[in-house]
Amino acid sequence: MGETGTMRVAASGEDLWTAAELLGMSPAALAPELLDPGARLLVGDGAAAHLRRRWTDEGITEAVVVHRSTHVTGRTALLAVASAWGCSQVRDAGTGRVVEVAPPPAGAPLADRFGHLAALAATQVEVAVALARDSGRDRVKADGSWSLAADEAAHDAAAEVMAELGVTVLSEERADLTVPGDEPWVVLDPLDGTGNFRAGLPPWAFSAALVHHGRAVAGLVVDLSSGRRWAGAGEAGAWRDGVPARVRPGSTLVAPTAPTGRGVLVPSTARRVRVTGCTAVDVCLVADGSAGAWHNLDRGGTHVHDVAGGLAVLAAAGGVALTADGAPLRLEPDTETLIRFAAAATGDAARELISAVPA
Repeated sequence: MGETGTMRVAASGEDLWTAAELLGMSPAALAPELLDPGARLLVGDGAAAHLRRRWTDEGITEAVVVHRSTHVTGRTALLAVASAWGCSQVRDAGTGRVVEVAPPPAGAPLADRFGHLAALAATQVEVAVALARDSGRDRVKADGSWSLAADEAAHDAAAEVMAELGVTVLSEERADLTVPGDEPWVVLDPLDGTGNFRAGLPPWAFSAALVHHGRAVAGLVVDLSSGRRWAGAGEAGAWRDGVPARVRPGSTLVAPTAPTGRGVLVPSTARRVRVTGCTAVDVCLVADGSAGAWHNLDRGGTHVHDVAGGLAVLAAAGGVALTADGAPLRLEPDTETLIRFAAAATGDAARELISAVPA
Protein backbone atom coordinates (compact mmCIF):
# COMPACT_ATOMS: atom_id res chain seq x y z
CA MET A 1 0.00 0.00 0.00
CA GLY A 2 1.02 3.64 0.04
CA GLU A 3 0.37 5.81 3.08
CA THR A 4 1.11 3.81 6.23
CA GLY A 5 1.79 5.38 9.59
CA THR A 6 3.66 8.67 9.18
CA MET A 7 5.59 7.79 6.03
CA ARG A 8 4.17 7.61 2.51
CA VAL A 9 5.28 6.61 -0.95
CA ALA A 10 6.52 9.70 -2.78
CA ALA A 11 4.25 10.73 -5.62
CA SER A 12 5.06 14.36 -6.45
CA GLY A 13 7.89 16.71 -7.23
CA GLU A 14 7.61 18.16 -3.73
CA ASP A 15 8.01 14.68 -2.25
CA LEU A 16 11.02 14.10 -4.48
CA TRP A 17 12.79 17.27 -3.38
CA THR A 18 12.04 16.49 0.27
CA ALA A 19 13.46 12.98 -0.07
CA ALA A 20 16.53 14.23 -1.93
CA GLU A 21 17.28 16.79 0.78
CA LEU A 22 16.86 14.27 3.59
CA LEU A 23 19.00 11.67 1.80
CA GLY A 24 21.67 14.17 0.75
CA MET A 25 21.23 13.29 -2.91
CA SER A 26 20.55 15.14 -6.12
CA PRO A 27 16.87 15.15 -7.14
CA ALA A 28 18.06 14.11 -10.61
CA ALA A 29 19.48 10.92 -9.12
CA LEU A 30 16.14 10.00 -7.55
CA ALA A 31 13.69 11.29 -10.17
CA PRO A 32 13.69 8.10 -12.32
CA GLU A 33 12.76 6.07 -9.23
CA LEU A 34 9.35 7.75 -9.13
CA LEU A 35 8.55 6.06 -12.46
CA ASP A 36 10.12 2.67 -11.77
CA PRO A 37 7.68 0.00 -10.46
CA GLY A 38 10.65 -1.76 -8.87
CA ALA A 39 11.54 1.23 -6.69
CA ARG A 40 9.88 3.24 -3.94
CA LEU A 41 10.75 6.53 -2.25
CA LEU A 42 9.26 6.95 1.21
CA VAL A 43 9.03 10.32 2.96
CA GLY A 44 7.43 11.59 6.14
CA ASP A 45 8.05 12.27 9.82
CA GLY A 46 11.36 13.91 8.97
CA ALA A 47 12.70 10.72 7.39
CA ALA A 48 13.20 9.35 3.90
CA ALA A 49 14.14 6.00 2.40
CA HIS A 50 14.89 4.69 -1.06
CA LEU A 51 13.87 1.06 -1.62
CA ARG A 52 14.36 -1.38 -4.46
CA ARG A 53 12.83 -4.83 -4.93
CA ARG A 54 15.14 -7.72 -5.76
CA TRP A 55 15.78 -11.45 -5.45
CA THR A 56 18.60 -12.83 -3.31
CA ASP A 57 20.97 -15.55 -4.53
CA GLU A 58 18.80 -18.01 -2.59
CA GLY A 59 15.67 -16.95 -4.50
CA ILE A 60 14.12 -14.91 -1.67
CA THR A 61 12.36 -11.70 -2.65
CA GLU A 62 13.30 -8.72 -0.53
CA ALA A 63 12.86 -4.97 -0.32
CA VAL A 64 16.32 -3.43 -0.03
CA VAL A 65 16.77 -0.07 1.69
CA VAL A 66 19.38 1.40 -0.64
CA HIS A 67 19.53 4.85 0.99
CA ARG A 68 18.00 6.14 4.19
CA SER A 69 18.16 9.28 6.29
CA THR A 70 17.89 7.42 9.60
CA HIS A 71 17.20 3.92 10.88
CA VAL A 72 13.89 3.04 9.24
CA THR A 73 14.21 -0.64 8.32
CA GLY A 74 11.65 -1.89 10.82
CA ARG A 75 9.12 0.88 10.36
CA THR A 76 5.55 -0.07 9.62
CA ALA A 77 5.58 1.83 6.33
CA LEU A 78 8.57 -0.07 4.97
CA LEU A 79 7.15 -3.41 6.02
CA ALA A 80 3.83 -2.50 4.36
CA VAL A 81 5.60 -1.67 1.09
CA ALA A 82 7.51 -4.94 1.24
CA SER A 83 4.32 -6.89 1.91
CA ALA A 84 2.50 -5.22 -1.00
CA TRP A 85 5.50 -6.05 -3.21
CA GLY A 86 5.24 -9.72 -2.26
CA CYS A 87 8.58 -9.63 -0.46
CA SER A 88 9.51 -11.94 2.40
CA GLN A 89 11.99 -9.59 4.06
CA VAL A 90 13.46 -6.09 4.24
CA ARG A 91 17.23 -5.64 4.08
CA ASP A 92 19.24 -2.55 5.04
CA ALA A 93 21.98 -2.33 2.42
CA GLY A 94 24.16 -0.26 4.75
CA THR A 95 24.11 -2.42 7.86
CA GLY A 96 23.03 -5.76 6.43
CA ARG A 97 20.20 -5.93 8.94
CA VAL A 98 17.31 -8.13 7.80
CA VAL A 99 13.72 -7.88 9.08
CA GLU A 100 11.18 -10.54 8.19
CA VAL A 101 7.84 -9.44 6.76
CA ALA A 102 5.23 -11.01 9.03
CA PRO A 103 1.77 -11.86 7.67
CA PRO A 104 -1.31 -10.21 9.16
CA PRO A 105 -2.45 -11.99 12.34
CA ALA A 106 -5.02 -14.76 12.07
CA GLY A 107 -7.70 -12.43 13.42
CA ALA A 108 -7.06 -9.67 10.86
CA PRO A 109 -9.80 -8.79 8.36
CA LEU A 110 -10.07 -11.27 5.50
CA ALA A 111 -9.30 -8.55 2.94
CA ASP A 112 -6.00 -7.75 4.70
CA ARG A 113 -4.95 -11.39 4.73
CA PHE A 114 -6.02 -11.71 1.11
CA GLY A 115 -3.89 -8.72 0.10
CA HIS A 116 -0.77 -10.12 1.73
CA LEU A 117 -1.21 -13.59 0.22
CA ALA A 118 -2.15 -12.28 -3.23
CA ALA A 119 1.08 -10.27 -3.35
CA LEU A 120 3.07 -13.36 -2.37
CA ALA A 121 1.20 -15.38 -4.99
CA ALA A 122 2.09 -12.83 -7.67
CA THR A 123 5.75 -13.16 -6.70
CA GLN A 124 5.58 -16.94 -7.05
CA VAL A 125 3.88 -16.55 -10.43
CA GLU A 126 6.65 -14.24 -11.65
CA VAL A 127 9.17 -17.00 -11.04
CA ALA A 128 7.00 -19.85 -12.30
CA VAL A 129 6.16 -18.09 -15.56
CA ALA A 130 9.79 -17.27 -16.26
CA LEU A 131 10.88 -20.85 -15.64
CA ALA A 132 8.11 -22.25 -17.86
CA ARG A 133 8.80 -19.98 -20.84
CA ASP A 134 9.83 -21.85 -24.01
CA SER A 135 9.46 -25.24 -22.33
CA GLY A 136 7.87 -26.75 -25.45
CA ARG A 137 4.68 -27.79 -23.64
CA ASP A 138 2.36 -25.25 -25.23
CA ARG A 139 -0.79 -26.38 -27.08
CA VAL A 140 -3.81 -25.00 -28.91
CA LYS A 141 -7.18 -25.49 -27.17
CA ALA A 142 -10.41 -26.52 -28.91
CA ASP A 143 -11.55 -22.89 -29.18
CA GLY A 144 -8.35 -21.94 -31.01
CA SER A 145 -6.75 -20.13 -28.08
CA TRP A 146 -3.39 -21.07 -26.65
CA SER A 147 -2.78 -22.98 -23.44
CA LEU A 148 0.80 -22.41 -22.41
CA ALA A 149 3.00 -24.27 -19.97
CA ALA A 150 3.28 -20.89 -18.27
CA ASP A 151 -0.49 -20.88 -17.64
CA GLU A 152 -0.30 -24.16 -15.75
CA ALA A 153 2.81 -23.17 -13.85
CA ALA A 154 1.23 -19.85 -12.87
CA HIS A 155 -1.90 -21.58 -11.60
CA ASP A 156 0.00 -24.07 -9.48
CA ALA A 157 2.14 -21.34 -7.93
CA ALA A 158 -0.77 -19.00 -7.17
CA ALA A 159 -3.26 -21.62 -5.95
CA GLU A 160 -0.78 -23.06 -3.47
CA VAL A 161 -0.27 -19.67 -1.83
CA MET A 162 -3.93 -18.58 -1.88
CA ALA A 163 -5.06 -21.87 -0.29
CA GLU A 164 -3.74 -20.49 3.01
CA LEU A 165 -6.62 -18.01 3.09
CA GLY A 166 -9.02 -20.84 3.84
CA VAL A 167 -11.74 -19.94 1.31
CA THR A 168 -12.75 -21.54 -1.99
CA VAL A 169 -10.34 -20.63 -4.80
CA LEU A 170 -11.53 -20.58 -8.43
CA SER A 171 -9.16 -20.28 -11.36
CA GLU A 172 -9.24 -20.03 -15.13
CA GLU A 173 -7.08 -23.14 -15.26
CA ARG A 174 -9.38 -25.45 -13.27
CA ALA A 175 -12.99 -26.62 -13.21
CA ASP A 176 -15.10 -24.56 -10.81
CA LEU A 177 -15.52 -25.66 -7.21
CA THR A 178 -18.77 -25.14 -5.33
CA VAL A 179 -18.88 -22.08 -3.09
CA PRO A 180 -20.97 -22.87 0.01
CA GLY A 181 -23.86 -20.50 0.71
CA ASP A 182 -22.91 -16.84 0.90
CA GLU A 183 -19.29 -17.48 1.81
CA PRO A 184 -16.56 -15.37 0.21
CA TRP A 185 -14.44 -16.83 -2.57
CA VAL A 186 -11.26 -16.04 -4.45
CA VAL A 187 -10.93 -16.06 -8.22
CA LEU A 188 -7.59 -16.10 -10.03
CA ASP A 189 -6.37 -15.41 -13.50
CA PRO A 190 -2.80 -16.53 -12.97
CA LEU A 191 -1.68 -15.31 -16.41
CA ASP A 192 -4.03 -12.89 -18.17
CA GLY A 193 -2.96 -11.89 -21.67
CA THR A 194 -1.59 -15.29 -22.68
CA GLY A 195 -1.46 -14.24 -26.33
CA ASN A 196 0.64 -11.20 -25.41
CA PHE A 197 2.95 -13.35 -23.31
CA ARG A 198 3.48 -15.84 -26.11
CA ALA A 199 4.21 -13.03 -28.57
CA GLY A 200 6.45 -11.15 -26.14
CA LEU A 201 4.17 -8.12 -26.43
CA PRO A 202 3.34 -6.41 -23.07
CA PRO A 203 1.28 -6.42 -20.99
CA TRP A 204 0.47 -9.75 -19.38
CA ALA A 205 -0.69 -9.93 -15.81
CA PHE A 206 -1.54 -11.81 -12.64
CA SER A 207 -5.00 -11.07 -11.27
CA ALA A 208 -6.69 -12.10 -8.03
CA ALA A 209 -9.88 -11.00 -6.31
CA LEU A 210 -11.76 -11.69 -3.11
CA VAL A 211 -15.48 -11.76 -3.86
CA HIS A 212 -18.37 -11.65 -1.37
CA HIS A 213 -22.09 -11.19 -2.00
CA GLY A 214 -21.42 -10.66 -5.70
CA ARG A 215 -18.89 -7.85 -5.22
CA ALA A 216 -15.15 -7.89 -5.65
CA VAL A 217 -14.19 -6.51 -2.22
CA ALA A 218 -10.40 -6.76 -2.60
CA GLY A 219 -8.15 -7.27 -5.56
CA LEU A 220 -4.62 -7.25 -6.90
CA VAL A 221 -3.45 -6.97 -10.50
CA VAL A 222 0.26 -7.14 -11.32
CA ASP A 223 1.54 -6.39 -14.80
CA LEU A 224 4.19 -9.11 -14.91
CA SER A 225 5.84 -7.55 -17.95
CA SER A 226 6.69 -4.31 -16.13
CA GLY A 227 6.18 -4.90 -12.40
CA ARG A 228 3.45 -2.25 -12.16
CA ARG A 229 0.78 -3.23 -9.66
CA TRP A 230 -2.69 -2.12 -8.68
CA ALA A 231 -4.43 -3.01 -5.43
CA GLY A 232 -7.79 -2.10 -3.96
CA ALA A 233 -9.91 -3.03 -0.97
CA GLY A 234 -13.23 -1.39 -0.21
CA GLU A 235 -13.04 1.77 1.86
CA ALA A 236 -9.27 1.39 2.28
CA GLY A 237 -8.96 2.75 -1.26
CA ALA A 238 -7.03 1.85 -4.38
CA TRP A 239 -3.32 2.10 -5.09
CA ARG A 240 -1.05 2.04 -8.11
CA ASP A 241 2.56 1.32 -7.22
CA GLY A 242 1.94 2.41 -3.65
CA VAL A 243 0.34 5.74 -4.56
CA PRO A 244 -3.41 6.40 -4.05
CA ALA A 245 -5.40 5.97 -7.25
CA ARG A 246 -8.75 7.48 -8.22
CA VAL A 247 -10.92 7.38 -11.31
CA ARG A 248 -11.35 10.51 -13.38
CA PRO A 249 -13.50 11.41 -16.37
CA GLY A 250 -11.81 10.98 -19.73
CA SER A 251 -12.37 10.38 -23.43
CA THR A 252 -9.89 7.52 -23.86
CA LEU A 253 -11.55 4.12 -24.06
CA VAL A 254 -9.76 0.81 -23.47
CA ALA A 255 -11.33 -2.20 -25.15
CA PRO A 256 -10.69 -5.89 -25.71
CA THR A 257 -9.40 -7.05 -29.06
CA ALA A 258 -11.91 -6.83 -31.90
CA PRO A 259 -14.61 -9.49 -32.25
CA THR A 260 -13.85 -12.05 -34.94
CA GLY A 261 -14.40 -10.57 -38.37
CA ARG A 262 -15.18 -7.10 -37.05
CA GLY A 263 -13.29 -3.94 -36.20
CA VAL A 264 -12.96 -2.30 -32.81
CA LEU A 265 -15.96 -0.04 -32.23
CA VAL A 266 -15.26 3.59 -31.39
CA PRO A 267 -18.34 4.87 -29.50
CA SER A 268 -19.34 8.51 -29.87
CA THR A 269 -18.31 9.10 -26.25
CA ALA A 270 -14.63 8.30 -27.00
CA ARG A 271 -11.97 10.32 -28.79
CA ARG A 272 -9.47 7.47 -28.89
CA VAL A 273 -9.39 3.72 -28.24
CA ARG A 274 -6.54 1.67 -26.79
CA VAL A 275 -6.33 -2.11 -27.09
CA THR A 276 -3.79 -3.75 -24.77
CA GLY A 277 -4.77 -7.41 -25.10
CA CYS A 278 -4.87 -7.78 -21.31
CA THR A 279 -8.29 -7.23 -19.76
CA ALA A 280 -7.11 -7.25 -16.14
CA VAL A 281 -4.82 -4.30 -16.86
CA ASP A 282 -7.50 -2.55 -18.96
CA VAL A 283 -9.92 -2.26 -16.03
CA CYS A 284 -7.13 -0.99 -13.78
CA LEU A 285 -6.36 1.77 -16.29
CA VAL A 286 -9.89 3.03 -15.73
CA ALA A 287 -9.44 2.70 -11.97
CA ASP A 288 -6.29 4.83 -11.88
CA GLY A 289 -7.62 7.49 -14.24
CA SER A 290 -5.38 6.62 -17.20
CA ALA A 291 -8.52 5.88 -19.24
CA GLY A 292 -12.09 7.07 -18.94
CA ALA A 293 -13.91 3.81 -19.59
CA TRP A 294 -13.82 0.17 -20.72
CA HIS A 295 -16.50 -2.00 -22.26
CA ASN A 296 -17.13 -5.33 -23.97
CA LEU A 297 -20.75 -4.65 -24.87
CA ASP A 298 -20.31 -5.35 -28.58
CA ARG A 299 -18.98 -8.89 -28.16
CA GLY A 300 -19.83 -12.17 -26.44
CA GLY A 301 -18.46 -11.19 -23.06
CA THR A 302 -15.62 -11.69 -20.61
CA HIS A 303 -15.03 -14.27 -17.88
CA VAL A 304 -15.11 -13.38 -14.20
CA HIS A 305 -11.47 -14.35 -13.69
CA ASP A 306 -10.40 -11.81 -16.33
CA VAL A 307 -12.01 -8.84 -14.62
CA ALA A 308 -12.60 -9.51 -10.91
CA GLY A 309 -9.22 -8.24 -9.70
CA GLY A 310 -9.55 -5.06 -11.75
CA LEU A 311 -13.15 -4.56 -10.64
CA ALA A 312 -12.07 -4.59 -6.99
CA VAL A 313 -9.52 -1.88 -7.76
CA LEU A 314 -12.10 0.05 -9.78
CA ALA A 315 -14.66 0.01 -6.97
CA ALA A 316 -12.06 1.05 -4.38
CA ALA A 317 -11.01 3.90 -6.69
CA GLY A 318 -14.59 5.19 -6.87
CA GLY A 319 -15.56 3.75 -10.26
CA VAL A 320 -18.60 1.74 -11.34
CA ALA A 321 -19.37 -1.26 -13.52
CA LEU A 322 -22.83 -1.60 -15.08
CA THR A 323 -24.33 -4.36 -17.18
CA ALA A 324 -25.87 -3.70 -20.61
CA ASP A 325 -29.24 -2.94 -18.98
CA GLY A 326 -27.68 -0.41 -16.58
CA ALA A 327 -27.72 -2.60 -13.47
CA PRO A 328 -24.74 -2.92 -11.09
CA LEU A 329 -22.58 -5.87 -12.13
CA ARG A 330 -22.84 -8.89 -9.83
CA LEU A 331 -20.14 -11.55 -9.91
CA GLU A 332 -20.94 -15.24 -9.64
CA PRO A 333 -18.56 -18.14 -8.85
CA ASP A 334 -18.68 -19.36 -12.45
CA THR A 335 -15.62 -19.08 -14.69
CA GLU A 336 -17.46 -20.40 -17.76
CA THR A 337 -20.26 -17.85 -18.11
CA LEU A 338 -19.50 -14.72 -20.12
CA ILE A 339 -20.39 -11.32 -18.67
CA ARG A 340 -20.86 -8.04 -20.52
CA PHE A 341 -20.53 -4.62 -18.90
CA ALA A 342 -19.18 -1.10 -19.07
CA ALA A 343 -16.72 0.29 -16.52
CA ALA A 344 -16.32 4.02 -16.02
CA ALA A 345 -15.58 6.74 -13.50
CA THR A 346 -19.25 7.45 -12.84
CA GLY A 347 -22.62 5.82 -13.32
CA ASP A 348 -23.62 8.55 -15.77
CA ALA A 349 -20.50 7.95 -17.87
CA ALA A 350 -21.14 4.21 -17.91
CA ARG A 351 -24.77 4.69 -18.94
CA GLU A 352 -23.74 7.14 -21.66
CA LEU A 353 -21.28 4.59 -23.01
CA ILE A 354 -23.92 1.83 -22.93
CA SER A 355 -26.27 4.05 -24.92
CA ALA A 356 -23.56 4.78 -27.48
CA VAL A 357 -22.83 1.13 -28.25
CA PRO A 358 -25.31 -0.49 -30.67
CA ALA A 359 -27.17 -3.40 -29.09
